[in-house]
Amino acid sequence: MRRIGSNPVVLWSAFILVHLWLGILNLFGPGYPLGDVSSVYKWWSDQVFIADYWVGIQSTWVYPILAIFPMIAAGLFGPSHYSGTWLTIILVLDVAAFAVLIGVRRKSRHRVAAWWWILFLALLGPIALGRIDSVTIPLAIMGVLVVSTRPQTAAAVLTVAAWVKVWPAALVGAMLVARKGRWRVLAVAAGVSVVIVAVALSFGSGANILSFITMQTDRGLQVESPISTVWMWMAFSGAPGTTVYYDQHLLTWQVAGPGVGTASALMTPIMALAVIAVVLVAILAVRRGVASRLVLAPLSLALVCTLIAFNKVGSPQFIGWLAVPVVLGLTTPRADSPRWFAVPAVLAAVTAMLTQIIYPVLYGWLLGLHPLMLSALTARNLLVFALLGWAIHTMWSLGSEADDAEQPERDMVDAAAWPLGQSK
Repeated sequence: MRRIGSNPVVLWSAFILVHLWLGILNLFGPGYPLGDVSSVYKWWSDQVFIADYWVGIQSTWVYPILAIFPMIAAGLFGPSHYSGTWLTIILVLDVAAFAVLIGVRRKSRHRVAAWWWILFLALLGPIALGRIDSVTIPLAIMGVLVVSTRPQTAAAVLTVAAWVKVWPAALVGAMLVARKGRWRVLAVAAGVSVVIVAVALSFGSGANILSFITMQTDRGLQVESPISTVWMWMAFSGAPGTTVYYDQHLLTWQVAGPGVGTASALMTPIMALAVIAVVLVAILAVRRGVASRLVLAPLSLALVCTLIAFNKVGSPQFIGWLAVPVVLGLTTPRADSPRWFAVPAVLAAVTAMLTQIIYPVLYGWLLGLHPLMLSALTARNLLVFALLGWAIHTMWSLGSEADDAEQPERDMVDAAAWPLGQSK
């Protein structure tokens, strides 16, 4: 079984079959999972082709500026082929990331991580291919897989991904905290960002280049976000003034009710404080002498989970981000605990499965406040916090183990410093 599982033909066959299945679900499955692509993304793309009107340049936009390019690329073969072209683009990007993961030799490497990613995609469902996040995830996987050998290349790839969708910036931040040579990483990330901003400004974007930041801060609470779970249950129980509604401007389902405005305003600063707390734990682990490669994976997982757990948006595709730190952890060897990332791998897979049940399969039931769907949503959101807790605990434990390992050496040094027959 191990030989079969490591066979590149078997791995590639499973990987392609899963993508074909997800493509079929996107095109013909229930719940219209490819809706954002075939309607919203296509509409933004059509504006470029028909009217030479660029969102993010000539208007404010909810995404960073590079997000428009895969949307435009999906329209190169005409509007009737837009959805199929989009799915092909995502397949090509995923194939590139999978090739980096398992290599191109006769015997595949990172067999466990490869099979886990295949399973994760199947469990997450069509949303794994049907959003702009699907562009950033394979880019981020390629980036984290070359961190140890080519950190500057990794920083460049992750920065480009962050200018498609912001979340990979957390992985750049993890590199800055955990790795040596952080100033070179920072210089590369800053340099790539300066070039992108300068080009956008030369085309007349002005302040629109940063509008994705302000548009996110003005959002309400989306129904799938962890914080919204409170109001979803309140709406189910019939609490006065609490309801689910569709935001026509942002094209999302949100909650309304007592305290929603205050919670929405507080979520961004709370997320910032949570990020600071996670970073401080990681810095402490690094200062205690933990190897940077061991800190990077749980730190990346903790930061990604923080962006999900304290986010007021909570779109189902966010769960796809978990693939990146889990793949990084599964490919990071640890001599004293070879299966050290098994727990988050299992928890992330279960989280993906619950996400597919919620969206797109039974999303209407969720909006209708069915108690089973509210329970599934609650369980999924709690799993994100469980992953966050595991990552923080692991970083703290690594730091404690480093202290324990150094203590006998300190004792030997102290003893050697005292003359024979003399005590402290």
